[in-house]
Formats: sequence, C-alpha cells, structure tokens
Amino acid sequence: MAKKLIAVARPARFGRGEETLSDTGVRDTWEISPEQVTVGGPAWPALLRGALEHFREELGLPASTRLRAELHAMLVYGKGQFFLPHQDSEKDDAMVGTLVLSLPSAHAGGELVIDHAGQSRAYRASKQDLTLLAFYADCRHEVTPVTSGHRVTLTFNLLADPGASEPEAAPLAELAHCLGQHFSRPSTPRYGGRALDPPNRLVYLLDHEYTQRGLSWSRLKGADSERVALLRAAAEQAGCESVLALAEVKQTWDAQPVGDDPWDDYGYDEDEDEDDGATEDGDYDLGDLIDDEITLSWWTGPDGKGGEAISLYIHDYESCTSTPSADLTPYESQYEGYMGNYGNTLDRWYRRAAVVVWPRERAFAARGEAGSQWALEELCDRIAGGDLDGARTAAQSLAPFWKRNGSQPALLERALHVAAGLEAAETAAMLLEPFRVGALAPEHAAGLAAAADRYGTQWALRVVDGWFGSDHRFETHRYAWTEGLPELCAALRSHRSAAVARALLAGGWDAVDHDLRLWTATGPAEIRRAQLEQLAPPLARILEAADEELRSGIRTVLRGYGDRVLECLVPMLRRSADVLSADARRAAGLDEVARDCVDRLRTIAARAPRDKDDWSIAWTGCGCELCDSLGTFVRSRERRVLEWPLAKDGRRHVHGAIDSAALPVRHQTRRQGRPYTLVLTKTEELFATEQTARHQAGADLAWLASAWNDPGAGRR
Repeated sequence: MAKKLIAVARPARFGRGEETLSDTGVRDTWEISPEQVTVGGPAWPALLRGALEHFREELGLPASTRLRAELHAMLVYGKGQFFLPHQDSEKDDAMVGTLVLSLPSAHAGGELVIDHAGQSRAYRASKQDLTLLAFYADCRHEVTPVTSGHRVTLTFNLLADPGASEPEAAPLAELAHCLGQHFSRPSTPRYGGRALDPPNRLVYLLDHEYTQRGLSWSRLKGADSERVALLRAAAEQAGCESVLALAEVKQTWDAQPVGDDPWDDYGYDEDEDEDDGATEDGDYDLGDLIDDEITLSWWTGPDGKGGEAISLYIHDYESCTSTPSADLTPYESQYEGYMGNYGNTLDRWYRRAAVVVWPRERAFAARGEAGSQWALEELCDRIAGGDLDGARTAAQSLAPFWKRNGSQPALLERALHVAAGLEAAETAAMLLEPFRVGALAPEHAAGLAAAADRYGTQWALRVVDGWFGSDHRFETHRYAWTEGLPELCAALRSHRSAAVARALLAGGWDAVDHDLRLWTATGPAEIRRAQLEQLAPPLARILEAADEELRSGIRTVLRGYGDRVLECLVPMLRRSADVLSADARRAAGLDEVARDCVDRLRTIAARAPRDKDDWSIAWTGCGCELCDSLGTFVRSRERRVLEWPLAKDGRRHVHGAIDSAALPVRHQTRRQGRPYTLVLTKTEELFATEQTARHQAGADLAWLASAWNDPGAGRR
C-alpha cells in the first residue's frame, strides 16, 4: 500500500522565509496533496471532535476557543527519509498549530521530536492504532530517519476560532492596581543610579513565538492566552491602551565552557579559534547576567488589526515576564572567549512576543516614540479635522525623544506639512530639527516655503542652519542632495523664499569649501584625486543654483587655492560640458572658472624641467618646531638625505606630516642608540611628478580649447 501511495506522490517541499524550496538534504519524504485525499468513516467525526477538545485543553487555550483541523497533506517516509529541525509556517490567519495523525504501520525510526521551552520530547507512532499529536507552530520539531518500513501520516493545520471569556474579578482588580502603581511611581534602573520619571509603558513578554501574520489577540497560545486576557482587561480598567508586539531579546552572560577551570582565564591557546560561532548552550555553564537588551520591531494597532514596523529600545524598568528568557530556547548563541580586557561571555538571542501597555492620556507619545510616520499622519488628521489645540499638545509631547527618533528622510515632506499647519513656531521647529539637509529634494520646496511664510524668514534660516549640523558637515553620500539643488532653489524663489534658497546654497558651499581645503592640502595623490573629483558635481550644482553675488564669491575663493584644486575643477568642467548647454554653462559662471583653469594650466605646462641637482620641495608645515626643521630640509636645493635623532612622538609627528602632504620623501627609522635616528630621503618621484603634471596640463589645455571654444583666448 505504501508503494502505491508513493506512486501518486511527489517529493515534499519546505518553506524558508518567503521561498518554497526542494532539497532532500533538508527534507526527504513523499507528499500527497489534500485534493487527492479523502478522510471519512462513521467514527471519524466523533473521534476528531474529542481529540480537538482534548488538545484545546492540553494546549492551554481558553474554554471558549473552538479548534478546527484542516487537512494539509499526507506524508510517506521510506527507509532513510527524514525532515531536519524546523518550525511550521502559519498557513492561515487563524492557524495556531499542527495536528499529526500517524496511521498504523510497522516501521522503525521516524520519531517525531519536538522542542519547546528548553525541553525535548520524542514521539513514536503505533503499529496497531491511530496516533494523534498536536503542537504549537512555533515549536521546533524534526522527523528522525526511518530505518525500516514506512511511516505514513496525515498533517492538519490547527485553526482557532475565539470565543468570549471574562477574567475573574479579584485578580483583575489587583492587576489594575499594579498597573496604576507602575505608571505613577518613579522608575528605578536595574543597575542603580538616580530615580527617573515614571515609565511611559509596560512591556510584558509572552512565552511563545509569533509571526507578524499570526500576532492577534484571538490566536494567542497556551498560557499566553489567559494571561493576556487578564492583562488586557486590567489595562482597560486602569485607563490604559494595549497593543501586541514582536520583540528581539539579546542577553549576554558570563559563561564558562563545561569542564574548563574557571580560574584559568589567562591560559590562552594561540592555536585555538577565538570564536567558534554558533554554539550549543549545553556546552557552557552560565554565571551572571551581564546585559539584557529588548527591542520591539513590530506592533499592531490597539484593536489588534493592521500593524507597522518600529524600532523601540525597551529599558529594563519597563519590562516584565512570567517566564525568563533564560528558560527558553534561543534561536542563536555565540560564545566569546577571554579577550584580555573582559572575561568569557555567551550571547543569546530570542524572538518573543509582548503586550505593550500605556496610559491612555500618554498614548500619542507612547506610539509616536516608536512610529514617527504614524505620529505625523495622526497630527495631519487632527489638523485637517480642525483640532488644532489637540494637535499642538500631541506634537509637544514628542519633544523628549523626537530629535532621536524622528529623522527618517522619507518623512520630511509630511513633517513640513504638519509644521506649517500647527501655527506654533517652536513646536514646528522641534518637529523639523532632527532632519538633515541630505533629505531635501525639489518636491520639498512648497512645504518649506509654506513653513517659512508662516513663521518668518529668520525662523526658516534657523531651521535650515540646523539641518547642516553644528559643523556644517554631512554624512555618507553627503552631497547626493545637491543634484536637485538648482530645481529646489528655483522652486523656492518662485514661492518667494529666496532667502531660504540662499541659506541652502551658502551651507552647501561651506561644506564643499571645507572639503576642498582639506583635500588640496593632504592625502596621498590617488586618494586626494578621488576625493577632489567627488566634489566636482556638488560644486557644479551650487554654481548653477547660485545668484551672481555668491558665484563671484566662490570664484574668488577658488582662485586662492593652490594648483591641486584643478583636480576638482577640470573634472567639473568635463562633466558640465557633457550635460549643460553653452548658454547654461555661461549662466552658471563656468566660463569664468574655465578661464581661471586655463591660466593655471598654461603656467604649469610652461614650467622648465627641474634641474637634475634641484631637490627642493615647496611645503609649509603646521608651524611647530619639528615642522620648521622638516621644512628647512625639504626646501633645500642641495640636501637629499637627513639623519635626525628623534624620540618616538617626534618621529610619529614627522611621519604624519610627510604622509598627509604626500611629500616625495621616504622615512625610515634606524633603531640604534637612544633616541633612534629617523632617516629621511628625497625620492626620484619629485621629478616624475612634475613631468606628469606638465603632460596632464597640456592635455587639459587641449581639451578646454576644443570643448570650451578656447576660453583663454582673450588672455594670451
């Protein structure tokens, strides 16, 4: 009969993330789809009803819950077939677990092994009777290899239909009182320190794992269901709201490998791997808990519907649980041996669900701290609905954490809209403060102009100045925003916000000017050229967007730079020639820049080759005594070698000065005597670099004469 079943089956597949895969190294069994199977017989309905009621009670589901079983597949395992440890995916919104019905069959092996809460149990099917087994979907389980015969099972999805139930009055009142105390008493951090304000939330960690799809008030598992029903009712009685959330827990323990001498921490074996990656917790004895981090990554609405991705760190005084994480099975563990400044540690990671409770009067701030997008949308709705006072009060409640949490670039447009609508200057500035200029794009012009019109030019200039940061520097990809700068500034001017456009341009130029000064003075040639070339596009966009006064000032500053600035200006002119018309280049003042470049390039190209005995290098140091001595040597025409007895700190400073300026000077330390002797030798690169510069200047001049219609013709 098993062979006939296999003849109409297909190799079973399995899920991994969003994918459905087939790999006999993970799952090796035959599968028959539910459409091919009929389950019936006069005794079957009563048997199933009785089994489901038994499992409902044993799984700890409320008495009002009704379980249903939906056939998923028939599985046939032959000799050598198995299924590695895994968790079942939730195939239906109402699915809470899996029911396995094993048909009577003579076989050996093929045990179903289920792990949960640090415990493991193996189940073997009967040769004569039906065997039914149910477990929650978050339980890891496996089927061990069949050694003889065939293992034949029917698998069902267990679906839960919730019913109404009321918590008992006495524990409900006591828990409501505890919630009131939690939200009214000062917080006490676990590791001491001054008392803090009362907490804004309570996070109660549940025992079972849930997915985003399976996170629902009506489908909680085991003891979670009864506890959460009580907590939710107590929250309602105490004037609180509650939501369901997914949490990531990381614990760091002081740990020792089993069998190791705890007093032998210093016996480090260099031939032993420092990090053996994922580990089995059973191989380690746990000591003290060093750190415990909880981060919420997703939560539902108070009605249990919908949901949003969040990132919210939970303090130790905001959380509690009935089952400590250490009593559960981590999904990942990693051991770190003794590293010289701290002992042996074991990191463990857990996925847990949670109920998050907060007082109803603090609901906006509690949700807004984790969901900036939700907060802005809620403020928009209140403003649109005419509740301006409510919107202002709610927005002000975000102030303690908004600077830390509210700066996602995608939210800037909505934040500008809210800021303009609040009609409260300081609150509006607070909402915009976390953003950075890198978030700006042309589509933000109308919102920025509306806010500036509402609160005045000085208010807008203060906000824009804050977007550049205190030192007017940017982050990674810091100049990407300048690509749309000409369009942004044109739009701002059309909305009568020319002053805001000027502030953006001035801030952008300050940043470019800072980086030009840095990279024209320091760095090895290949690094310096790459950095200066990256400044070409933003400089071009700033010149395109600037008014004539700012353009003139920028050109004046550029003329004051040394010739290394050509490594930015020539690439800028090349790119501009490819993308801008002659009229646009002229309007941006790039013709003037091109003429200045021609003057520099002609001077470089006309330089006579260096005399073979001229070893002088033009360089000015930081002005310290060491740099003065180094400068005397490098500027000398005759001296090529300097032997300089110098202590370690002095040698380090000289090394740094030579390397940062990319001087053609080799430095070596002769480790004899005290102090050691620093030997400096000028290299032949001095001559090669100047020759290369003349050739490059000639090539750039030829290109400028062709692409820019000989911009230097009037200066011959």
